[in-house]
Amino acid sequence: MRPSEEGSIEVPVRAFSYDSGASGPELKRSIAVEAPVQIVIGAAPFAVMMATPQNLEDFAYGFALTEQIAERVSDIRGVEVERVEEGWTLRIALSGERLQAHLARGRAMSGRTGCGLCGIEDFSQMPSPRPPLDSQAPIAPQAIRAALEALETRQPLNQATRAVHAAAWAARDGTIVLVREDVGRHNALDKAIGALARMSVAPDSGFFVITSRCSFEMVAKAAIFGAGTLVAVSAPTSLALERARAFGVRVIAVARRDQALCFEERDEASGGLAA
Repeated sequence: MRPSEEGSIEVPVRAFSYDSGASGPELKRSIAVEAPVQIVIGAAPFAVMMATPQNLEDFAYGFALTEQIAERVSDIRGVEVERVEEGWTLRIALSGERLQAHLARGRAMSGRTGCGLCGIEDFSQMPSPRPPLDSQAPIAPQAIRAALEALETRQPLNQATRAVHAAAWAARDGTIVLVREDVGRHNALDKAIGALARMSVAPDSGFFVITSRCSFEMVAKAAIFGAGTLVAVSAPTSLALERARAFGVRVIAVARRDQALCFEERDEASGGLAA
């Protein structure tokens, strides 16, 4: 069966009772689509990602940028999205200079939804911004709350399936600019970054909000884009906080409507981000 081009499909289900074992009438349930997406750089296969087949061109741009295959949008000459029997193929054409730099790295990845370190040979190949970000003005707590409240109604795929992550870009006043969804949290952020880069959105004009765990890869991707603040609904890991300090990213996590936790080490007297 060829994979669906939609973000979800409907399948028949029946609810049953644990106590009696009796089942109810047949119902329809929306299920998130997860399919193989092969990324080809030049003419050479580079990675196979398990992803939701929406906004795949955004995904290609974001992936190329955050994996530092491309340094800027202009390094990407074009993206071809092809539906194949097994899933999808994304062919990314690079400028001659960037293609040569990519081939010199000799890195390849396969079969992941986004582990973050597949295919690297040593620590020096871990994605990171160069140099660390310049300090950006703190985001007001009211803006973070506004973005969190708005995001709840901007995730149609998750509302239908309860199975995907979201990555949103919010303006500095908390207005949601765009949202991307995917079964993979890394993929959702790559899609958002790709869309922002294609729109030439300034990295200091807002902040990211993610509905997933705040791992070090998510911090690295946000930093590579140039975002100074990453807000996560879930908690960060120790390496995420270490990378955030090194990259100059403020991490606001366990974010709820009434409060959030600021993990940035700084002088509290300076004001700004506080729960």
